[in-house]
This record gives sequence, structure tokens and C-alpha cells, in this order.
Amino acid sequence: MQKPKKTPQRQCIGCREMKEKKSLIRVVRSPEGEISLDSGGRKNGRGAYVCPSAECLRKARKSKALERAFDCAVPAEVYDALESQLGALDGEQ
Repeated sequence: MQKPKKTPQRQCIGCREMKEKKSLIRVVRSPEGEISLDSGGRKNGRGAYVCPSAECLRKARKSKALERAFDCAVPAEVYDALESQLGALDGEQ
């Protein structure tokens, strides 16, 4: 008899809740230092996960969660770009 497979869990950096990895969006810092959304989950680099809601991204911005996750300064333009990309993803669903 086979054991049921465990679904991978990740913590949202905004609301700090553990959720299924598939339901979260990965934010990645590439080895070159570029920060972007990784909708496929396959880009190289350090990843952090956020719920697909603008509210969680705002919480992460306020608490500087991305700065801690990536151990570097994250400019405001990056957060603005992430918010607009998240908005585009919301429009697709």
C-alpha cells in the first residue's frame, strides 16, 4: 500500500500563512540581482513566496519581508512592478 504524496507547503511572506506551493506566486532574485515574478516556478535564483493578492504584497512591502528574504535592498520601483504584474495575473484568472 502506497503512502499518499505530501503536497509541498510554503509560507507567504505577506500574511505568513503556510499554503500549498501551487497556490502561491514565487518572487525570485536572479544570480544577477534582478527581482521578478516567477509564474512557472522554474527560474534560477533565490525564491520567496507570496499569495496572489495585492494585500499580501502590501504587507510584505510594509514589513520589508523581501529585503529579509533576499538579504538586499529592494527599490520601490520593484514593488510597483510586482504589483502591476500581480494585477495582470489577477486579470487572467
